[in-house]
Amino acid sequence: MAKLERQFAGRPLIIETGRMARQADGSCTLQFGETMVLCAATAQDNPTHLPFFPLTVEYRERTYAAGKFPGGFIKREGRPSDKEILAARLTDRPLRPLFPEGFANEVQIFVTVVSADQQNDADVLAVTGASMSLALSRIPFAEPVAAVRIGRIQGHWVLNPTFEQLGYSTLDVIVAGTESAITMVEGGANEVSEDEIADALVAAHAGIRELIAIQREVVAMIDKPATMAWTPKAVSADIRARVESLAAERVSQALRIADKHERAEALSTARAETTAALAEEFPDADKDIGSVFKDLEKRTMREMILAEGVRSDGRSTDQVRGITVETGVLPRAHGSALFTRGQTQSLGTATLGTQDDEQAYDTIDFPTQQKKSFMLHYNFPPYSTGEVRPMRGTSRREIGHGHLAERALEPLLPAYEEFPYTIRIVSDILESNGSSSMASVCSGSLALMDAGVPMRASVAGVAMGLIKEGDRVAILTDILGSEDALGDMDFKVAGTREGVTSIQMDIKLEEGLSTDLLREALRKAYTGRMHILDEMDKALAAPRPEMSPYAPRIITIKVPVAKIGEIIGPKGKTIRAIQESTGASINIDDDGTVTIAAVGREAGEMARRMIAGMTEEAEVGRIYDGVVKNTTAFGAFVEILPGTEGLLHISEIQDGRLDKTEDALKKGDAVQVKLLSIDEKGRLRLSRKAALAELAQRGDSQPA
Repeated sequence: MAKLERQFAGRPLIIETGRMARQADGSCTLQFGETMVLCAATAQDNPTHLPFFPLTVEYRERTYAAGKFPGGFIKREGRPSDKEILAARLTDRPLRPLFPEGFANEVQIFVTVVSADQQNDADVLAVTGASMSLALSRIPFAEPVAAVRIGRIQGHWVLNPTFEQLGYSTLDVIVAGTESAITMVEGGANEVSEDEIADALVAAHAGIRELIAIQREVVAMIDKPATMAWTPKAVSADIRARVESLAAERVSQALRIADKHERAEALSTARAETTAALAEEFPDADKDIGSVFKDLEKRTMREMILAEGVRSDGRSTDQVRGITVETGVLPRAHGSALFTRGQTQSLGTATLGTQDDEQAYDTIDFPTQQKKSFMLHYNFPPYSTGEVRPMRGTSRREIGHGHLAERALEPLLPAYEEFPYTIRIVSDILESNGSSSMASVCSGSLALMDAGVPMRASVAGVAMGLIKEGDRVAILTDILGSEDALGDMDFKVAGTREGVTSIQMDIKLEEGLSTDLLREALRKAYTGRMHILDEMDKALAAPRPEMSPYAPRIITIKVPVAKIGEIIGPKGKTIRAIQESTGASINIDDDGTVTIAAVGREAGEMARRMIAGMTEEAEVGRIYDGVVKNTTAFGAFVEILPGTEGLLHISEIQDGRLDKTEDALKKGDAVQVKLLSIDEKGRLRLSRKAALAELAQRGDSQPA
């Protein structure tokens, strides 16, 4: 057993190993404040047959960590939540590049949140804890990594800010890295400049180095097991030489074909013909031939960019693909836009709803149930890449891309108090050849404006790539799918003309990325983003002044808290009657805020008048449209407001003598009356003749 306690970012950080999960290859608990994660890493002894490194990362929150029961009917944790999936992806990304090339043994890393103090988020601890569990194990792993969350509050950088502190921060970014470089960035910001983002990464890296030093101290305290024996998958030199001699020229030619599918077809044909040509010479070597062919494709594409500055589709390194924008493409959607950039296309739609449409969710991070009034959902159907594959629910990739785009748009939305709508954006990817998440940002921004949502500014995103061989470096703007797969970086930056709102970076280089290269990539991303915003503004530069006629109109009024019960009525009878008669949806908050939503202005206005009438106080001197509720020998009782009646004395019904009330008024008659007075007992005295005289004098037939 080993235990180490240090102060980090002003709070105790405790790492302990040898106490829990001892049958895993490596395990530890990491506690920060009173939030604790248990991390375990395990590897299979034998390699798999898979053509990729089979690493899986699981992140699970136990509700007991916060002393809570799982929400819903079944009191057991079920499928992982979006937060858990995002945290698992966050943990996977900085670890994956640090496993050795050719290592094919299946590895699973399991992170369990076992204590949540509702002040410190466990997601950022998972990266450091997973790295620690690998460093303590026999699993081959290049070097420790760590992650921190960085915020900026009143001009000061804050490491691992609490949930409360994040409410005052202008950015929320998680940064992971090794001792020498940054390897992953994920987060959002409130229109922060590129220079400030770069400064945040520098400040975060100082905290990362501190955490890595702590990990090394823990490893030094134990008898670390020897690294497991494994043999890298190797291809014979003869096969490599023969494949390259037969296919090199054809691969080079194919990689210069601009169209994605034509290029893929040419490469597939070259590979098939090369395999057939070598079938007799190297029987049963199809996989090895395919592996060499893939290496050749990667090396050729990278050399073409580094040596010639030319990309597969003929663009220069800084050039953005051609963009077309269409808005209002769906007649019934509240807002819609079709954004096409090269061979990547996103259909963005905006739907406006009411408070009833908010997404409720349970979390161990907060004591009460939380609600979301803005959502962005990203869908990636197989036809978008010309493929056929089964649909098995929302993938982790779809959740991650949707979260990134949602984060980019959210800071530009109006305050809920000013625009009390629940908003859902859906991005359906119809074509994909690189950076569909950034296309989703663009289509989502345009769809919001098409829906008449008063956005503060347009938002666009661009994906940057990197090719690095020694000292030769090329930074690529608006990368293709192949440049993402065969390159060294996927760096997505979204924002407005004023600054960055969302950022995500993954580095595939073991050595990570230097600060200078990061600053250069951010500078070029800014240039690309400005170009995309210019193209978007040509189609729709500002929100439409009117919302779709099919979108609900929301009216907000304030009523006295004491009147809430009257509006709701016994067992909700009154409010249901209003909703049924008007077609409006009505919500009442405890503070007396009434939200009325209806498609069409008339229904909402009718409901507003009905509620206002129920809560209105009678005003002396005002003329009302009333209804005769009962007649007597001495006059009539008239309801001037819901539940509010007054006496219309027989002498006040008309000029001149009236023998019987029924000669002028009957029960149920509509009548205009003026409120003359309210006595000390709250009784109302009404006059019809005073009302008629005043209306005649004004030349009006409507009450004031």
